[in-house]
Amino acid sequence: MGHCFSHLSKTDRYTIEALLRAKHTAKEIAEIIHVHVSTIYREIKRARTVFRNSDWTEEERYNPDEAERLYRENLSAKGAGLKIDKDRGFADYIEHKIMDDKLSPAAALASVALEGKKFQTKICRVTLYSYIDKGVFLHLTNKDLPIKRNKKQKYRKVTTVKKPPRGESIEKRPQEINSRETFGHWEGDTVYSGKKTAPDTLFVYTERLTRNELIVKMPDRTAASGVAALDVIQARFGPLFPLIFRSITFDNGVEFSDVEGLERSASNAEEKRTKVYFCHPYSSFERGSNENNNRFIRRPYPKGTDFSGLTDEDIANLENWINRYPRALLGWKNAETLFNEYVSALT
Repeated sequence: MGHCFSHLSKTDRYTIEALLRAKHTAKEIAEIIHVHVSTIYREIKRARTVFRNSDWTEEERYNPDEAERLYRENLSAKGAGLKIDKDRGFADYIEHKIMDDKLSPAAALASVALEGKKFQTKICRVTLYSYIDKGVFLHLTNKDLPIKRNKKQKYRKVTTVKKPPRGESIEKRPQEINSRETFGHWEGDTVYSGKKTAPDTLFVYTERLTRNELIVKMPDRTAASGVAALDVIQARFGPLFPLIFRSITFDNGVEFSDVEGLERSASNAEEKRTKVYFCHPYSSFERGSNENNNRFIRRPYPKGTDFSGLTDEDIANLENWINRYPRALLGWKNAETLFNEYVSALT
């Protein structure tokens, strides 16, 4: 069933009340009314009133009349001078993209053209942020934004240490890798819970040119698990692996300490499968693309999350969401599309 981007009518609200009394779930109600299930959850939450039953007990229930009153009140408070009030379909589409698909306002606007949608209204990113700040949308607020940017840049303290990197330094990495001129050079890191009782870890790789992300779950952060995770990726790409993974840049974590194991092919111990470089200690900014993609992972799985319950399907969905996210730095293309273009060129 496709998504419908129209507001609920008064009749829809009475239908919701009746279905709730009949013990239907939010998902079932959404299918009957032909809206997204998130719309139903938000509608039920928005207007609840305490009713007194015949036995004088009190019960909190959804109130369709109050919901309609709040809806009308909200519309009248927005005024008639805003472009978006003339195109409710556009407003509903933007709400869906930000609240349900978890896109940023800029990415939500880019999706209009990417998906070939036709609306009467066209606004810029600054205007959209302004509308959200002013409470113009029926449901969307600043709390729903994935990141509320702080314009003040944080001061980066540079820590100098005498300890050498675990392997070949990033200082020896060729300029063509540094400048992102060629495909097949990656940054690697681990994303973990932070709790000692939750050792499961996500091994993440980011391709520097396309920003494509690959994720493998590891049982712990040991060197053996780091090698095993890369073995999984090699099996995934088969003979193309040396062409797709020409180099990987890691930090100095213990999970990357077996340099020989990381570089050695899993299918033939006599062959090298990739070249490994290491950042300077305490210099995560030298893996900037990787660090940025890690923030995407932290949106649905904040620090402290126990990754042991994640299934292969969960990880695949996470990987797909990151790789299909429209990126401004890629001209609003997504990483998956660009990555597949480069891989196709290899074959």
